[in-house]
Amino acid sequence: MDRDNARTARIQAETAAKAQQHGQIREARRTAYLEFLEQAHITGELYYRLGDEADEKLAKLQELRTALRDAYDPLARCARVVLIEGPEAVAAKAGAVREAVAEANGALWHLAQDAPEARSRFDDAHRVFRDRLQSFIETARATLGSP
Repeated sequence: MDRDNARTARIQAETAAKAQQHGQIREARRTAYLEFLEQAHITGELYYRLGDEADEKLAKLQELRTALRDAYDPLARCARVVLIEGPEAVAAKAGAVREAVAEANGALWHLAQDAPEARSRFDDAHRVFRDRLQSFIETARATLGSP
């Protein structure tokens, strides 16, 4: 009988430890995902500032490019944290967002150089950024909702 009680107690302790570990992992992931989303939101807000009048406002465009360069490092750092926290599916989505930001920022450089088709290139890159960010959100939400 004592053996059964000891076995039951051990199983209960293991179950409680696993539940606690799962909670800690979930919380670490949630924090990493939220910090990444915050940085992506900052970047998205900067893209939004470009508006429809950027072709006429070179100074505004240069200021925006500077602000985006400053915003990129924290975003990349947060993407690396998501890579560490995982899982792989969420990390891949965060990496895809980071790549989309790099593409959109590159498109802004062409826009600042008044290159042909630069505005449509930026608009396409901005759309990809928004789509990838939405995909990250959906994947992160599904991950946090699952055990």
